[in-house]
Amino acid sequence: AKAWKKDSPGAGARNDALRAIKRFGRTLWRRWSGYHRRSRVETKMNCMKLLGQKLMSRDFDRQTAELQVRIAILNRFTALGIPVTQPVG
Repeated sequence: AKAWKKDSPGAGARNDALRAIKRFGRTLWRRWSGYHRRSRVETKMNCMKLLGQKLMSRDFDRQTAELQVRIAILNRFTALGIPVTQPVG
């Protein structure tokens, strides 16, 4: 990646991240910055939005239950996609 011009919005933070990656390596930078965790959260929020953009319930307790159902669905989908490995022999 190339450094951005200094007059671009957000260029300072991006250029700092590029310098850190170049100096310490991408793996250490991810741990230090929390990038991996943030990326995983963004991915899960996108999955939540695929199940519906809005909450249907108006009552707070029902909204909580609705979110818990969506999370249970996502967890079930994730469990179905994880292979079960067994030792052979």
